[in-house]
Amino acid sequence: MNISHDCGSLKWELTRVLAPTLDAIVMVIGLVGHSLVIYVLTGRRRKNGPQSLQGTDTLLLALSASDLLLLICLPFHTAAIALGYWPFSSILCKVISFLGVACNSASVFTLAALAVTRYLIVVYPTWTYRFRMRRWLRVLVILMWVPAVALAAPQFAFRQLRTTPILCFAFLSDFSQLVYSAILFLIAFALPLIIIIIMYTKLYGFLRRTRIQGSAPQMERYQNRVTKTSVLLVLVFTICWLPSYILMFLLICTSNSDTHTHHRNFAIIARLLASSSVVANPLLYAFMSNKFRRELLSWGRVFCKGCGCIMCPGSAIVQPFNPVELETPPQP
Repeated sequence: MNISHDCGSLKWELTRVLAPTLDAIVMVIGLVGHSLVIYVLTGRRRKNGPQSLQGTDTLLLALSASDLLLLICLPFHTAAIALGYWPFSSILCKVISFLGVACNSASVFTLAALAVTRYLIVVYPTWTYRFRMRRWLRVLVILMWVPAVALAAPQFAFRQLRTTPILCFAFLSDFSQLVYSAILFLIAFALPLIIIIIMYTKLYGFLRRTRIQGSAPQMERYQNRVTKTSVLLVLVFTICWLPSYILMFLLICTSNSDTHTHHRNFAIIARLLASSSVVANPLLYAFMSNKFRRELLSWGRVFCKGCGCIMCPGSAIVQPFNPVELETPPQP
């Protein structure tokens, strides 16, 4: 009796049950979170007109859109894990792989753009007002999809099914795949991470100098909150995506099938962390905003009154000073 083989089979069967369950949780929370973000921000536009949308609102809407598209890909991979093989067509293999890389890249580029925008709004508020940044951000949102689509194009061009068992398998030769993975790592992870770190570090330095000069009230609390928020954003971004890239290079550099089986547990964890980014993004970038929470409570009260609910969210809430509210001033 092969005990190690039986243990491996048991772990794999457990994974086939556990992964879909966790994916379902991620999907529900992600869909609800991003839907609320889109509902509140578009409701702000419907209520007060297009001018009511601040600079970062455009990027938050773009982030939610790309993450929702990324969530569409999740059930296909979940089904493949649960069944143990890819049950869909070859064209779906290409399309889902393409969408996964494109939406992930667009989401990461948006996070970097948010960091740059927040820095400019705080440090150069007059310039951002005169430059009419909100209009340019709409153009930027479209342009960010150009490199995202370019990075994903090889997935559609070369991704193919492998038989016995049927898998939506890796593509290109080992060397070509290594080159592609390195480019993907640098452009869709390392470069945005460096930009995010630099922008929040420069923002911290600006706030620290301003506090020392004593030229703004509440600056010490502002600086502390921004510092904690910035560190949290960087840590969550790194924790969510770095394991996936580590796994990608491990699988490329080790072609032995036994080694691939050995990395299976790490692969499940890395995949879950990457999927969790679509849950973390609305929590970190929208729900941490006092203004967003106030509007969400306002919509909730309206909904409760319409349904005749007895217990509705209260309105007498004291809102603390929130440094995450880095928004552009109203522009004509």
